[in-house]
Amino acid sequence: MRKNIFIGIVLCFFGISVLAQEDSLLNRKVVRLGPVVVTGDGYHQYLRSSVTPVRVITLADIQRTGFGSFTDVITSMMPQLSVSPNSTGSYLHLNGLGNKYVLVLVNGKKLIGDISGNIDLNRMDLSGIRRIEVLDGAASSLYGSDAIGGVINIITDQPTDHPFSFIADTRVSGKGQFGQSVHLNLYRKGFGSYTSFCHDQAGYFRNNDYEYVSGNAGAVQRSLAPLTSGFRTNLFTQRFIYQTQQHLSFFAEGNYNWHKTYRPQTSDETTGGFDYELRSEDWRWDTGVTYKFTKEANLQFRLTGDNYSYGNEYKVATPTQSAGDYVRKKTQKMYEAELKGTFSFYRNSVTIAGIDWRNDFLNSVAGDVDNHVYTWAAYLQHESQLARDLEFIFGARYNDHELFGVNFTPKIALRYAPGRFVLRAAYSRGYRAPGLDELYYRYISFVRNFSTITIGNKTLKPESSNYFSLSAEYNAQYWSLGITGFANDVNDMIVEKIVKLDAESLSRLRVEFPEITDAQAIKTDHYNLYVNSDKGQIYGLQLDATLNPVDGLDISAKYACIYGRQQTDGVWQNLERSIRNTLTLMTNYHHAWHKYVLDINFNGRLQSKTYYPPEYENAPGFGIWNLNVIQTLQWGRGCSIQPSIGIENIFNTKDDRIDSSTLRYANFSAGRMMVVGLKIKFW
Repeated sequence: MRKNIFIGIVLCFFGISVLAQEDSLLNRKVVRLGPVVVTGDGYHQYLRSSVTPVRVITLADIQRTGFGSFTDVITSMMPQLSVSPNSTGSYLHLNGLGNKYVLVLVNGKKLIGDISGNIDLNRMDLSGIRRIEVLDGAASSLYGSDAIGGVINIITDQPTDHPFSFIADTRVSGKGQFGQSVHLNLYRKGFGSYTSFCHDQAGYFRNNDYEYVSGNAGAVQRSLAPLTSGFRTNLFTQRFIYQTQQHLSFFAEGNYNWHKTYRPQTSDETTGGFDYELRSEDWRWDTGVTYKFTKEANLQFRLTGDNYSYGNEYKVATPTQSAGDYVRKKTQKMYEAELKGTFSFYRNSVTIAGIDWRNDFLNSVAGDVDNHVYTWAAYLQHESQLARDLEFIFGARYNDHELFGVNFTPKIALRYAPGRFVLRAAYSRGYRAPGLDELYYRYISFVRNFSTITIGNKTLKPESSNYFSLSAEYNAQYWSLGITGFANDVNDMIVEKIVKLDAESLSRLRVEFPEITDAQAIKTDHYNLYVNSDKGQIYGLQLDATLNPVDGLDISAKYACIYGRQQTDGVWQNLERSIRNTLTLMTNYHHAWHKYVLDINFNGRLQSKTYYPPEYENAPGFGIWNLNVIQTLQWGRGCSIQPSIGIENIFNTKDDRIDSSTLRYANFSAGRMMVVGLKIKFW
């Protein structure tokens, strides 16, 4: 870990010393307005003007890293974000809290769909993203349930600067990884059509081929685990916009995603493996109309629908299935209608008001679940300038949940910006109703003859939180510093409790799960039950520093220290998958010579160990460094070619520990890989 930090620092400053010879600080004028954001306060504004702190990854940031994965991009630049690997998906963490506490939005609307509790992030086409906005902390006053840990809002690109553009982006790397995206954009006289198709694939790999034999100390045997599963995914998106000459605009969008996860077949020579592959599908649509009264005031009506399902596609015959059979395991649906108004009743003020209705559905044949629940809400937020450098926000949301009744979530925030300083303080209350899977889901799985049984709990109570944050930043001409401290107390936190089985309770369980065989029952000694713990506590500190010593050279360092714990039955323990210390470093050099542009990006992420429940081993910390070089050549007025080459995981960092039933991993890396890409654009 220390070696990686030292190497990274040396390389960063070596790059500074070389590149600084080509330029100087003299006669430069830098104007830093920052990107336009919408997530923090609910309307479009410059990042520095946002009363609520928002962190942004721009399109340029995404392109310069050379990454093809959405999770690689966000974790390379956001130390408060982490992703735990899993063969069924990505377990996302934000500020110490996991998937179910993080609200993921696409253009402001919730993205549903998880596999075994892991949110499916395979539906992200990086080449079609304009920016990613990350809001830390509770945001239930604007966004409702699930936003206790924070919000990730993915804004897609809708170019209007050319009547026609065509973009083809190809990326190839090791382990069978290949990505291809194609975009066709048309815009003329207020009408826009945006069409995209994205294909991604990768082969599966294992960090080692062995596992420890249970009950035989030191003995090993060949295993198919641990592994990173290969996959193939296709994503199609069509979006239309139309803006009249007056004040009216319309939009409509449809998305279809098909994803298949390859799993190694069960083998007589090895342990592990599966008889099936995972297949998922997602149909999503979004449509709406906006009427602008003035530049500052508008009224929007929006309808959204999402239908996500996954299941098992069998590769071999089993006692119950034939090869080629597809068994749908779980279907999630969401329908939402929202009316939202943004107004400026007097100078230097913004008022947002809206009503929202949503209906969530869960169907599972395996778990004998077919339920739905609706929520309707009304919200109001007012932002006003109290003094020359002082702004104030008060917001509140009224929720009426079909099962859990009425809930009220307020928010208060202040922004004081004298000169180059920006000081922010905020309090917000979070709310999360138990999900349908936590209430009703029944899940059973047997891998390597070990059972995993999870049972929902209809007696669960909603979770609530109190979030406090203080932040300060200083923006000089060529550098900036920022610090943020926060505390997040979660009441009635929902956790999975291990329930031990005796002979009598095992018999009752077998009545509920008749598919359990006699051989499996012998090895079944517990099940997992969703319960409300006493509470959870998360405290964090974030530091940000940027430096622009010469034109074209940008250096950033970001550090997050997060301490999370939860109490159940009076006993405290670390939050599962929490990470105490994380550091990200990035150096980017950008220079243009007439029709030639050079970008050199060096980035790294270092994190300490990942905590797991006491019955498992904690995963060790690691550091991963990456280098990417992009060249852009413009031909004529309407064509550019952008070849790129890079190295991911320069120092070949891998977690190659021998697997065991108590082992957990924080890093599934294929090791050092070369990545080449080619992007062609016509306009």
